Amino acid sequence: MRANAMEQLVAAGGGLTGVRAGSGPDLVILHSLLTDRHAFDRVLPQLAARFRVTVPNLPGFHGTAPVTGGLDAYAGWVAQAFDHFGIAADPILMGNGFGGTVALAFALEHGARVGRLVLCDVAPGFPEAGKQAFRIMAASAAEGGMGAIAEIAAKRVFHTLYLGKNPGAVEERRVVLLKIDPAGFREACLALIDADLVADLARLGVPTLVVCGELDQATPPELNRLIATKVSGARYVELPRCGHCPPLEQPEAFLAAVAEFLQLA
Repeated sequence: MRANAMEQLVAAGGGLTGVRAGSGPDLVILHSLLTDRHAFDRVLPQLAARFRVTVPNLPGFHGTAPVTGGLDAYAGWVAQAFDHFGIAADPILMGNGFGGTVALAFALEHGARVGRLVLCDVAPGFPEAGKQAFRIMAASAAEGGMGAIAEIAAKRVFHTLYLGKNPGAVEERRVVLLKIDPAGFREACLALIDADLVADLARLGVPTLVVCGELDQATPPELNRLIATKVSGARYVELPRCGHCPPLEQPEAFLAAVAEFLQLA
């Protein structure tokens, strides 16, 4: 398949959806909670020139059925996605935000099924202030619908400087959020509130790259550095003047940050 050709994926009786592009070794990407798979559109052509890139829609997104049961259930969901979408041995697994926490949980549980791990703006667990933010978003979405959290979402995905230059960012988040199943969003929030992977990081045996935006307010650099510090041999790259979703905000800088690790050159 050509690198710029996009294949729509549907499995599990329609309850698992995603897209695929390119050919070569497998690279699986898990998107964030406040974005969707389109957050990687700007880097997908370059990645698909080197890899067979599979981007599953997380539970509750674009037709994928929600799951319940916390991070363990999401890790099990990733295993099912690998099976249904025919992911070969030793793939690269990449995740941003919530998708990164899910990727980390999966790698801890199923390390033999992951060749390399790229974590982009990821938290292994949250302090109480972070947990409260997810409680507020879940409650706001339940009371006012997914569109009610558009402004909160924009401020978590992007930093103040970006929002000042891109006043349409809040409405862009609203459009994305309205496509998310509220039940799936709530379950993801609950999973993040209960997430506590810090004690397990030292046993992760997968080569790992951690990339983080300097101005990320959702999963600040100190939470990302915690992963890089506790995972043996992990590398850490911080992108100046960037927020929570580098592939969306600074695609060229993100590609430069992962190029050596992914052997893109």
